[in-house]
Amino acid sequence: MTIHRGSGQTKVYLAMGIGLLLLLGTSVPCAGDAGAGDGGSGTSLNNGTVQTETVRTPERAAMLSATLPGLGQVYNGRYWKVPIIYAGFGTLAYFLNMNSREYQRWRTAYIARVDGNPNTVDGYPHSTDQLERAMRVYRRNLEVTYLLGAALYILNILDANVDAHLLDFDVREDLGLRMQPIVNQLPCGRSGPGLSLTITF
Repeated sequence: MTIHRGSGQTKVYLAMGIGLLLLLGTSVPCAGDAGAGDGGSGTSLNNGTVQTETVRTPERAAMLSATLPGLGQVYNGRYWKVPIIYAGFGTLAYFLNMNSREYQRWRTAYIARVDGNPNTVDGYPHSTDQLERAMRVYRRNLEVTYLLGAALYILNILDANVDAHLLDFDVREDLGLRMQPIVNQLPCGRSGPGLSLTITF
């Protein structure tokens, strides 16, 4: 029986990491979100009544996500991202448990094989090299799982911070730049061609 190095599991980790980056790393605000979080404090007067605007700051969003993953996304109003974050953590928890269990199993068998004690029997038909290789593969997978968990935690914080910044990004349709030719009035009653540059916002 030959023990393979688990390249398929590494591909699963890679695909999962890329998927999370694509889902959490790109967050383009909608037109209706432009006024959702103006990023500043203050009040507005509407029909004689004072209305307090919701203040969303990137620092607070990042702090909330650092305290509890997904809380910064809730703070920013990006509720749909919370299940994605916890699905990622749940998947990593599954692989963490599996790799830890397998690593301990192959490590125990390897130690029983090389400890020189005839009373300890590993019960595996594999060679010593195969036992050691399996132990190293699962230890590597365990380390990769820890790294992916840390990366997902940091990505969750960065996503909340960037999202809060983008809430201030103006995406109104009346933003524009227009150039058109004009006739400039020069001194002494003369005129000459020119170019008008108009920025609307």
